[in-house]
Amino acid sequence: MPRETVTGYCWPQSVEAGGRVGLHLSSSGGRPVAVEVARIGRKRTVVLAPPAVEAGEHATPVDASSRGCGWPEALTIEVDPAWRSGYYEVVLEIDVGGKARRDHAFFVVRPPVGAPSAPRLLVLSTNTWHAYNDFGGRNLYTGGTTVSLQRPMSPGYLFKPPGAGRRVTTTHPPDPQMATHVGYLRLNHLSPYAGSAGWPDWEQPFVAWAEREGYAYDVATNADLEDHPELLADHDGAGYRLVLSVGHDEYWSAPMRDAVEGFIGRGGNVAFFSGNTSFWQVRLEDASPEGPAASMVGYKGQFKDDPCFGTSDMSRLTSMWSDHLVGRPENRMTGVSFARGGYHRIGRCVTNGSGGYTVHRPEHWLFEGTGVTYGDLLGAGATIVGYECDGCDFTYRDGLPHPTGEDGTPENFEILGTAPVVHFTRETAQRPPRPEDPSEIEFIASRLFDSREPEAVDRIAHGHAVLGSYTAAGGGTVVTSGCTDWAHGLAGRDPQVEQITRNVLDRLSG
Repeated sequence: MPRETVTGYCWPQSVEAGGRVGLHLSSSGGRPVAVEVARIGRKRTVVLAPPAVEAGEHATPVDASSRGCGWPEALTIEVDPAWRSGYYEVVLEIDVGGKARRDHAFFVVRPPVGAPSAPRLLVLSTNTWHAYNDFGGRNLYTGGTTVSLQRPMSPGYLFKPPGAGRRVTTTHPPDPQMATHVGYLRLNHLSPYAGSAGWPDWEQPFVAWAEREGYAYDVATNADLEDHPELLADHDGAGYRLVLSVGHDEYWSAPMRDAVEGFIGRGGNVAFFSGNTSFWQVRLEDASPEGPAASMVGYKGQFKDDPCFGTSDMSRLTSMWSDHLVGRPENRMTGVSFARGGYHRIGRCVTNGSGGYTVHRPEHWLFEGTGVTYGDLLGAGATIVGYECDGCDFTYRDGLPHPTGEDGTPENFEILGTAPVVHFTRETAQRPPRPEDPSEIEFIASRLFDSREPEAVDRIAHGHAVLGSYTAAGGGTVVTSGCTDWAHGLAGRDPQVEQITRNVLDRLSG
């Protein structure tokens, strides 16, 4: 018998204050649902707790993962004009035989165009959440090529209980089988992909730290950059000074890149406290009656089945941004790419790595007030180098790393710190490929160099996580942490990581 529970989703997922959000529910046995809405920052602030909501029990369609659930709206949430921009948690609860069964949904209150409440805009990695979400069937890792945004998030993407193994990165090596993390997921009945994406992993600890330190920010979703690119307009000098990407920000559409690259070109600053950033191109499709796209398309390894393949529209192919067929490497925006990076402290990939960066240029403004010197190890105590990491092609001159620019990294990009990382091979992959399929490193080589022969694979076999920065021709400064796990240095109160983050926020949003 299926477990009796409640689940649901919000649509649209982003609104301005004063707007409306529909809450779509399915409750076992048609039990009434207790609903609580709270803004999550340093503190959890409850903004709405209506009387019990009547909700029916609805089947999950067989094609829910790609076409959505289509459940009726059980409650309309009227977003008060006074609600601050931010991430809003929606807690759902029913009583089953005297035991509470809970689930979570979410929505974002975005700022009004032209009226920021802060100089900083945090853009949540919601595309990546949806890519990994396996509620109702496939995700983009189990054969799916289209995922619906109109369905609940599987357990683990919006809430995680404490416990050993909560982070996908191994924090107490060696653990080549990742037994601690896998055991945590199974013990708590979470999605097997929940360690790779979601609100609790990176953005939640970042906003808690930022508010504790007194840094104001507005919040938007990935899709908001496509639907409302004017959020990043200058607005006669009243626009944002700094855009923030935090955690695992893997899936970007072309309009998203257009918006952010235009912002940088006009002198706007971006801090990518994230890794695996903008690795895959996706398309947001199937506009809903409310406006936002209801589906996200990403063919990835099945790119030859993408309708754009072999057409004049190849630049929109949902393969790697660094794919030679797409020709728009993400390095041009971020300075780095997962193609030249890989994993650190994940299974058999750099299993006993330090978890920190070796510092190369301690005189850079990023390190002001930290006391670091050449060769020091940065952030190892909090394991800030972990999971998925981004790098660039570089060479050494007089003992210091310099980008070659061959992969799209700007020539003036300064490499401030590095750590060794590697891609999954056929032997080290946590989920080994079928014999007829390429390994991860073989696929990446084939997309970069149009070959997966050993000579091509060897070119990216020894990657690095790269901490660095560059200033664009238009005056915008870009900082990249080169790793997903920077926010854990803030959660762990690493004093040097905290000071670097303050330096970035102060300098680039002042």
